Amino acid sequence: MVLCLSVSAQNELPDGFIRLSEVIHDIHVDLRYSSQDNFLGRPVAGYLSPVCVFSLPAAEALSKVQLDLKKEGLKLKVFDTYRPQRAVDDFVRWAKNLKDTSMKKIYYPKVSKSLLFKHGYIAARSGHTRGSTVDLTLVDSVGKELDMGTPWDFFSPKSWPSSQAVPEQAQHNRTFLRQIMQKHGFIPYEAEWWHFTLAHEPFPNTYFDFPIQ
Repeated sequence: MVLCLSVSAQNELPDGFIRLSEVIHDIHVDLRYSSQDNFLGRPVAGYLSPVCVFSLPAAEALSKVQLDLKKEGLKLKVFDTYRPQRAVDDFVRWAKNLKDTSMKKIYYPKVSKSLLFKHGYIAARSGHTRGSTVDLTLVDSVGKELDMGTPWDFFSPKSWPSSQAVPEQAQHNRTFLRQIMQKHGFIPYEAEWWHFTLAHEPFPNTYFDFPIQ
């Protein structure tokens, strides 16, 4: 059963959710959907604050990833965690407006906006809305992103983890990220090198819609 749940009280989170910074104090966050630096070119519906909200089990698992990475002089940088259903709906409305291509050169230069649904870049449901999916990358000791071959949210086959159309070092970095995430219970997504879902997610059939604030 698919449910859409909403929490209306300001700053209140549903049971089982936590702000990621409460679990990982030194994590790098770049929540672009709360800004203009994303494929819509504006803040996305439901992203009222640049705060990462995550299910508690997923946050605890991610904290173990961070601890392992710090032994290598690396850390995580997170682009997105929980995503309200209203944000997914906003993506769908944007994708249907074929006149709005202001961010095409940055995020989808090689694909027509009319094909974003067909190619699976935009969908009416997202695992993020269940609260245990994360988009992330690796950064070094000074916060510089490791080369992953493409930017985050780049709509292209080059973003597939298995792509050999990116430099060898980027392939190595993608493999390392994939392996350490899998070690701590996350499942990779075969079309996006940055996308991982907790294997035993606590809300596998629930699509939440409370805003991020």
